[in-house]
Amino acid sequence: MGIEDKRQLNEKKFSNWEKLPDGGRKYWLEIKGRYGWKARYVKEVDAMEETVKFYQEIYDGDGNLIEIHEKFPLDKGHRRVKEE
Repeated sequence: MGIEDKRQLNEKKFSNWEKLPDGGRKYWLEIKGRYGWKARYVKEVDAMEETVKFYQEIYDGDGNLIEIHEKFPLDKGHRRVKEE
């Protein structure tokens, strides 16, 4: 599968994306929960559209980032974000 094919597939799977300074892209998809919370699935790729990082962000009803779950390249489990 070529770079353009991978890019089209990522654009189809993820509704949002932005270019990164290194030539890669950051794709994300938001899923709204039943109680006002939301999850954002984020995929970062290099200039060749190869996955570099994949993680999930959890936001509360006020839009505050509460938790991050890094899944790739190494599953680090859920990590609470420290509130300041």
